[in-house]
Amino acid sequence: MSSIEKIGILLRDYGETFLKGVAATLILAIVGTFVGLLIGVFVALQRNLVIKETDNKLVKCVKAFAKGLSSVYVNFFRGTPMMVQAMIIFFGSASVGINWLSLPNVWIFNGYFLCGLVVITINTGAYMSEIIRSGLNGVDNGQEEASRALGMSYFKTMVCVVMPQALRNALPTILNEYIVNVKDSSVLNVIGLTELYASVSIATNRNYFKVEGYIIIAVIYLILTLMATFIVRIINAKLEGRKIQWNPFKKDKAIVEVE
Repeated sequence: MSSIEKIGILLRDYGETFLKGVAATLILAIVGTFVGLLIGVFVALQRNLVIKETDNKLVKCVKAFAKGLSSVYVNFFRGTPMMVQAMIIFFGSASVGINWLSLPNVWIFNGYFLCGLVVITINTGAYMSEIIRSGLNGVDNGQEEASRALGMSYFKTMVCVVMPQALRNALPTILNEYIVNVKDSSVLNVIGLTELYASVSIATNRNYFKVEGYIIIAVIYLILTLMATFIVRIINAKLEGRKIQWNPFKKDKAIVEVE
């Protein structure tokens, strides 16, 4: 039996399994990236707090605590593998009364999935905080000074003036983080989460078409990554004032960038 025939058998008999794996991977990547971005914005603002001489002792203590706690969070989750973080959160949650396995099982949504979503979200938040900080540092200080001179509060200045520019500066990197999450979600199978990578074990449990199974998910990962990369290029071009046209008849370069 040829490899093509084996691939056909896997797709015929376990197509739904692969589809569930794709759905789980996409939901993990999309939700994890979005919520992680919100966490990253909050943490970045904490790390960028400025302790002023005019602040009273209580304000100085609160700011120092916030900066220290956010720094520990970022350094831990950026400095340790997500696989290890998943094991700690999944098995360590029992000590605080959280039993992931007691949660209801509906389609792909179960305790394993929820725990994996928590892990990828927290992990992404740590990386997003550094991305947002880089975007904030790329905004000219005169923007904030001018806003404060016009009577805007610090909060309003950050929300209406500084943060939109920072997000625009960091958008390409934020979208690249989504691409990373699509691929890195595969490590969450260590806690029993059935995403795209883990779906191979289910599909090849009896027929042992291991190589063909991994070829299928490799192609799926490639398609998902290429689609996300194309979207990133379109958004980047829009932000830079360029146009992207799709020309399927141009063999050497189907995607044409027009200044």
